[in-house]
Amino acid sequence: MKKKIAFFAVTLLLALPVVAQKKSSGPKPQVGGGHIPARGPSPVRKPAAPPKAGAQAHYNDRDGHPNAPHVDIKGDKWVGHDTGKNDARYHMDHPWAHGRFNGGFGRDHVFHLAGGGPGRFWFGGFYFAVAPFEFDLCSGWLWDGDQIVIYEDPDHDGWYLAYNARLGTYVHVEYLGNQ
Repeated sequence: MKKKIAFFAVTLLLALPVVAQKKSSGPKPQVGGGHIPARGPSPVRKPAAPPKAGAQAHYNDRDGHPNAPHVDIKGDKWVGHDTGKNDARYHMDHPWAHGRFNGGFGRDHVFHLAGGGPGRFWFGGFYFAVAPFEFDLCSGWLWDGDQIVIYEDPDHDGWYLAYNARLGTYVHVEYLGNQ
């Protein structure tokens, strides 16, 4: 019996340093890394000028941030959603022409991309298309598995925002229906 107690005590002492070590996963990302914003962007109050035709917009507001519209983890700041209602790029003659998306919005509704590409992608029987002038902003998306969250766009009728949790970036998308 004394041998068993001694063996247990030695094993416990040897295991103690392992338990005491902190797990270090490196610095936390400022964008993406699985973070999902609590809510979508607020309506724009003071619109910024949209980029001129053919001009490249710049979204990398800080070192380590992508040059694409993104959400800063600290404060859930939606970087790049700042041109407001009068941005002609987002005008639709027939908003919600294919109906309105009713699959759920925000962080309680995480979807996995199931195929396609920016011109037409899907998940759970719902189909969407990225705004053609934003195709390059989602070039790093994995169309057969990335987690995305859909948010309503408070400024642009007919558009939704598809947020990629892995990358922390988002694009404007049009709902194409569930067929």
